[in-house]
Amino acid sequence: MEKTIDRKSMSRIGRKPVTIPAGVTITLDGTKVTVKGPKGTLERNIDKHLSVKIEGTELLVTRPDDSISMKMIHGTTRALIQNMVDGVSNGFSKDLEIRGVGYKCEMQGKNLVLHVGHSHADTIVPPEGVVISTGKNMSIKVEGIDKELVGQVAANIRNVKKPEPYHGKGIRYKDEVVVIRQPSAKKKGAAATAK
Repeated sequence: MEKTIDRKSMSRIGRKPVTIPAGVTITLDGTKVTVKGPKGTLERNIDKHLSVKIEGTELLVTRPDDSISMKMIHGTTRALIQNMVDGVSNGFSKDLEIRGVGYKCEMQGKNLVLHVGHSHADTIVPPEGVVISTGKNMSIKVEGIDKELVGQVAANIRNVKKPEPYHGKGIRYKDEVVVIRQPSAKKKGAAATAK
């Protein structure tokens, strides 16, 4: 009896083919996937149990079985390859902004220098493949072709001075919503007594 594959049980993300746009080439060498496009080249080693093949302008990732671990690896791998294709085609960016009286940022060559209330300036040195720039109203832009790397650098910048919960001062993502807390009654009473 021929075994049939229940497609509903397959990873929805994993089974979706990756469309290869014009100007992008993908090379397979064992477990290594190389994606080359207008903005650069990215490489990644995938799990040895997965199979990757190119059919025309689509790349398909398949798994050997329907175990939970394989389903997770399957979907993750497909998403990572899609990010590689998007990265070499269009690139990725993260926007941040600084809020706080006296806070500022500036560029010194390729490095970002932050003045955010510490006793010394904080310098962020971008890794290879990532470009940092500053704009109006104390805005910061992190750009690159590697989505993970861009996200990590942006997170590192934010971690220098996370938004504090009472006034919202600090570094935040552009569209980040910071919930402002109200001082507790005890703190208000203590502040009034101190005055």
